[in-house]
Amino acid sequence: MSSSRVLICSASRLLTHFRFLLTLRSEEGKYHGLIVFRLSTNNGLSTSDDTETENRSPEWYKQLYVMESTCPHLGAEMTHADIEEYEDSVVAVCPWHRYDFDLKTGKSETGLQTCTYPVHVESDPTDGIDKVYMDAPSDGSNWRVVELRPVSEEFADPPPPPPEAQETSRAPQESDEPVVPFENPPKTLMEWAVLILNTPNPTLKVERTRYAVQAWRTGKITSIGNKSVNTPKPPEVPTREAQYLKNTVDPGKVMKRKNRAVMLHALANIEQWAIDLAWDIMARFGPMHRDLPPAFFSDFTKMALDESKHFTLLCARLSAISPSTPYGTMPVHASLWDSASLTSKSFRARLAIIHLVHEARGLDVNPATIERFRKANDTETVKVMEIIHADEVTHVTAGHRWFVWICEQEMKAKGAVNGGDIVKIFREEVRKYWLGEIKGPFNKEDREKAGLSPEFYEDLRGEMEIERKYGNTNGHEQEASIKDVTQNLARVKIEYES
Repeated sequence: MSSSRVLICSASRLLTHFRFLLTLRSEEGKYHGLIVFRLSTNNGLSTSDDTETENRSPEWYKQLYVMESTCPHLGAEMTHADIEEYEDSVVAVCPWHRYDFDLKTGKSETGLQTCTYPVHVESDPTDGIDKVYMDAPSDGSNWRVVELRPVSEEFADPPPPPPEAQETSRAPQESDEPVVPFENPPKTLMEWAVLILNTPNPTLKVERTRYAVQAWRTGKITSIGNKSVNTPKPPEVPTREAQYLKNTVDPGKVMKRKNRAVMLHALANIEQWAIDLAWDIMARFGPMHRDLPPAFFSDFTKMALDESKHFTLLCARLSAISPSTPYGTMPVHASLWDSASLTSKSFRARLAIIHLVHEARGLDVNPATIERFRKANDTETVKVMEIIHADEVTHVTAGHRWFVWICEQEMKAKGAVNGGDIVKIFREEVRKYWLGEIKGPFNKEDREKAGLSPEFYEDLRGEMEIERKYGNTNGHEQEASIKDVTQNLARVKIEYES
């Protein structure tokens, strides 16, 4: 097998869906977002004991295609492109403006061209398994797959309502508001982001996230809106329902996880904030950095959808094991948003702290959390947590991708790009915007998958200077409140620990 090819996966793995998101990263830290199309519905696999077909590959092997995940016209996602077959070609049609692209050549009748990559299926002589390879991109070396996932995934069913008898323990009611407002419905992705951030009801927040991401992918939303002079501003803190605010306490009072229900409630709380964090980074920094490519918004809308899925799955498990204590009825805290507030002026700092510190720490502690549920014989929650963990690896990957991007953009503006400076810049961001040591043990394998080599995080300590972040404090009361914020950050063990 040529070194100019990239191993995607075993052939059998592609039989579960017809479209997959594929992300590659090179040794130099470059990324490519791609789509794998499997067009044939014939799922037959070759078998070594079938003498008549031993030397003949299944027909669907010839109908595998890989192309860039965004349209070269205006950056629309191609995940939901229509596929049209002609006598001598198969084309993917962009959902925004109907530009068509040949899946083999990448050429369009409009004169544009996208990148496509030849696909090969070969039997691995070491284990006899058919494996799928693609030609490697030419703008990097030692490419590897860092994400391969189906385009479409089902959500868990909404959790059932709590027993009527438990009036004092009932979860927040479903909102009477429609998913799409009757008056002044959002038209751009930025408008949807701000609407979702201002949606206090968690169920409606999830429903609006699903709608907005689907509309973005299918071309119902055709404008990002981050370059408009009328782009709406995100709230300083996302809105929450009255019952949630009533149950919000100091983080020190919810540190100890005594049972599965309390753990699930705490994890669901993280995911509700994570939904907002995904929308906030788009709404807050999209207008600040108007040169952000559409792929950035595709990555973070996917992240918002993932976090919505996680929230729904966790709430369903919470309802299943403890119907009398649905989401919103236990103490919660909002310390994760403290980091968002502290990094609200710096795109680079936001990526570093939220995605490469907080979420990366989740990679470290998730395996132990999964093991706790496994020991409790809670196999359904184990499945949920394994889904969450796999998704979180891709979220840290996205954080790394765009942290590298913004660093390179800033270095280019200064006339020099040095990949070795990326780690130095990251460590400086942590020093300025984090308080305390970045503690192990580290999940080095999954961190490495996401792009974080040990030099990013080993022997790293934040030394945040309170006055620097907030300017000159004119009173002791203000300074004390800021210290409370930083102390809370240090006390919260990135939420996932028991």
